[in-house]
Amino acid sequence: MAAVADSYSETAVPDDVGTPSGASSRTPSAPDGPLGWRGYDEARARARERTGEEESVVTALATIGGREAVVLSFEFRYLGGSLGERTGDRLEAAYTHAREHRLPVVSLIATGGSRMQEGMRALTQLQRVARQSALNRAAGLPQLAVLRDPTTGGGWATLGAAADVILALPGVQVGFAGSRVRPPDADPSAYTAEGQLAAGQIDAVVPPDQLRATLQRWLQLLGTSRELPATTVDPAPPPAALGPPGLPGTGWDAVVRARASGRPRAEAYLHAYFDDREEISGDRCGGVDPGIRCGFGRREGRTIAFAAQCGTATRPAGFRTAARLVRLADRLGVPVLTLVDTPGAANDAAAERAGAGAAIADTFAALATARVPVTSLLIGEGGSGGALALAAPDRLWATPDSYFSVIAPELAAAILKRDEAQIHSTADQLRIRPQDLLELGVIRGVVPPA
Repeated sequence: MAAVADSYSETAVPDDVGTPSGASSRTPSAPDGPLGWRGYDEARARARERTGEEESVVTALATIGGREAVVLSFEFRYLGGSLGERTGDRLEAAYTHAREHRLPVVSLIATGGSRMQEGMRALTQLQRVARQSALNRAAGLPQLAVLRDPTTGGGWATLGAAADVILALPGVQVGFAGSRVRPPDADPSAYTAEGQLAAGQIDAVVPPDQLRATLQRWLQLLGTSRELPATTVDPAPPPAALGPPGLPGTGWDAVVRARASGRPRAEAYLHAYFDDREEISGDRCGGVDPGIRCGFGRREGRTIAFAAQCGTATRPAGFRTAARLVRLADRLGVPVLTLVDTPGAANDAAAERAGAGAAIADTFAALATARVPVTSLLIGEGGSGGALALAAPDRLWATPDSYFSVIAPELAAAILKRDEAQIHSTADQLRIRPQDLLELGVIRGVVPPA
């Protein structure tokens, strides 16, 4: 724990929450535990002697980068970091303390799962942990997890996978199935931090020498407690235009400018807008879309969440990641900035099988129901519903080198059975230029250059 915290106190979080609801009077303090598992007492005694700890998890108040947090640190050398009743007591007390004092929770996980010597009494601790995590989530308190080696079983499926931001050390084992219970022909790479990152299940793999600084940045971004109503949150200001000034003369001019290879893209806008930022990755459903950037940044001393399309066709995983970002920001009381730039939603067979329609619908719903203000800037192509899904309904601006259209002019001409010579005139008829969008009431304004 000292490797990530500036200071900490192991005695700051009490762990005397008592017996879980519905449990019998026989506790792990009975001879050989609730099952009378022969040799269990001796195994715990050896674990205490080996580690100097009374249980497989240590709970503490820690200061990380100047931010106070409740830290849960697993000791794998204590019976494989397994979860038993006493572990559940400590975790429940720690989550409760975090809620009472409005503190983030940082979990440093290394566990093989539930403790077999306590049987179903151990397994039901996962329900306790899941409930506590949900209560903290409902209270608008951030949860960060660091996956160490190994992170498997119920520890991964509760403390790990339920966290808002999930970091992992390189090469560690991560998966619901441990190495001794997974199918013998299973691809071992799927059970690694890198495999889980590629599958959209975690946000980043962080080398040990960068972990402390990374946690500090995340707590600076998310660690400020907010109890104010979302209506009091100030919206993010729209970024200034980075491209050339001047409005396009025709609809087709707008298309050409928006499709220009040298036009400023999302990375340029994020770099100019934020002082520093951290990104989340993946949709938590098995997919990652490199064509969308999501995360939290610091601008003039305040945190702003962002979801930015990068000019490619947005895939279902991208929409789901954006929706995850918006809902997390909404829960934490953080305003959102979206950068709209896509020729449209991906429409290949793989995208359809991955649930393109449902993913787009979910993104629409996330923006429509957000209590925090969402600010959107059209920075390039605005291709149909794939672009509109990330556009705030009442706070949309545009840059001079952008356009927004119900459909690409070429496709409109094809559907209307017009020849190629009419594509340019079709672009004019669609009224897709920034000045057209302003006149139609689609956008609030055209942002000026910096």
